[in-house]
Amino acid sequence: MGGFSKVRADLDANNITLVAASSDPQDKAAEMAAEIGFPVGYGVDQATAESLGAYWEANRKFIQPTEVVLSPENQIVQLSYSDGPLARTEAEDVLKLVAFRMKQRQAG
Repeated sequence: MGGFSKVRADLDANNITLVAASSDPQDKAAEMAAEIGFPVGYGVDQATAESLGAYWEANRKFIQPTEVVLSPENQIVQLSYSDGPLARTEAEDVLKLVAFRMKQRQAG
């Protein structure tokens, strides 16, 4: 998430809204939100994780990273599930994806 904080101005310039959700309790999620500068939901449980198709870590009771990029029409244009620290979506990749999609829209 920290990488998204570094490109906040670019996200804002492209009208990209970022939100996050966590299995953490409210106080820990609020600390994270203050650190990264984006809203962070809290209390994601197994039922919510399963509704997203995300990986739920049963032993430690938390959701593994699930990243979704939505179009202005709320259609999924990119979806990424992880079960560990690798292969997560980078902020720069989101900016590239949005630029690509905008170019496609302009081309008609």
